[in-house]
Amino acid sequence: MNKLECIKLSKSFMVNNETLNVLSNVNIQINESEKVAISGKSGAGKSTLLHIMAGLDMPSSGIVTYNNSNFLNISLNSLSKIRLLNFGFVYQFHHLLDDLTIEENISIPAMLNGSYNKNTKNKIHKLMKKLNIHDRKNHLPWKLSGGEKQRAAIARALTNNPKFLFLDEPTGNLDIDNASIIQDILIDISDNYGVALITATHDNEFIKAFNKVFELSNAKLNELK
Repeated sequence: MNKLECIKLSKSFMVNNETLNVLSNVNIQINESEKVAISGKSGAGKSTLLHIMAGLDMPSSGIVTYNNSNFLNISLNSLSKIRLLNFGFVYQFHHLLDDLTIEENISIPAMLNGSYNKNTKNKIHKLMKKLNIHDRKNHLPWKLSGGEKQRAAIARALTNNPKFLFLDEPTGNLDIDNASIIQDILIDISDNYGVALITATHDNEFIKAFNKVFELSNAKLNELK
């Protein structure tokens, strides 16, 4: 089983010649198919923790491992391959490319790793149908609603069959109805495809669906359930 682990993780920044400790001695292990929520106030360091776990940022001290591969001891090329083949990302803002159609945006990960073919295209069409955006496949992002754009971002994140899906306030920019739809989609994906969800969120309703909940406060990560 695939496993992501942080061991004695710390992260600090220099702000106005003072050291700001964002993460201090964080330990967490996440297995494939688990649903893990990280709560905390704005500015607590939730996004920073997600970025470090996903190999998008490096800790000041401590280690992150994926299936026992230490991110600090592998090449940037190897780390990029781990991200591309195993991780998916969904943010508060969709980050779709404005000059590409929805289908083209969703196809980007497969094109980057050289796996785009007829089977991949069929899978992308199935994803779009499942997420109820297939009729928007040839539209540019500006023609879609906020909820539709976020569904396109989810489809893009799932194109390469990730084992771990990182979610940074995925419903934070949506109204209540669209937020509920996105939440249900993500939980359904995790339950049916065994994808681990790792989310930073303020949404108490969303948190209820997670089997592990942590709070990040004063640079410390504490398990709530």
